[in-house]
Amino acid sequence: MALALNTINASVYDSLPFNFIRDTAPVASIASIPLVMEVNPSVSAKTVPEFIAYAKANPGKLNMASAGNGSPQHVGGELFKMMAGVDMVHVPYRGEALALPDLISGQVQVLFGTMLGSLGYIRAGKLRALAVTTATRSDALPDVPTVDKFLPGFEARGWYGIVVPKATPTEIVEKLNKAINAALADPNMKKRFTDLGCAVFAGSPADFGKFIADETVKWAKVVKSAGIRPE
Repeated sequence: MALALNTINASVYDSLPFNFIRDTAPVASIASIPLVMEVNPSVSAKTVPEFIAYAKANPGKLNMASAGNGSPQHVGGELFKMMAGVDMVHVPYRGEALALPDLISGQVQVLFGTMLGSLGYIRAGKLRALAVTTATRSDALPDVPTVDKFLPGFEARGWYGIVVPKATPTEIVEKLNKAINAALADPNMKKRFTDLGCAVFAGSPADFGKFIADETVKWAKVVKSAGIRPE
């Protein structure tokens, strides 16, 4: 199973016992997981432009929670800081489950959280969703705009996919890809993904390989700019 974290860790860690791109062959992407830019309801901003204006007026006074240094939630937040030109204090937690209670209680003000972890709190009114971080709106929160609407080119998401050892024969890779994509095309599968706040993310092995390479380059720039190091 391949995760978004694989494309981030390549830059966060100086040395790893493997090279994700060199040592694996992409088979199929499976799911795209939007992050949600969400704030404690006490934050006055109700839109992304209002939040940016508020953050610029209060540099270094807003706390941005994450699931830990180098997590998708962290690099997504750092990308936002870079593109919006705002200064927020990063507060890393050991997992999103530990960050959410502090966001709900107001000890931190903003989190780029996973849809799955946050959806219930948003629907209950305990958190306010300002935007989703994918290029298109999420079926789970259809009325919530994308960050890209206000910061063109912004995109950050979690994802899952399948890779195999590099030496795996091409015919096996193709056979697996075909079977996985057939399963992802099932309407019941798509509905289940939507219920979980995810979206089907299907394509060819070549498509998935290019996506992995592009994500690795993209997050390397963010990691370097933000000076992200392992905890």
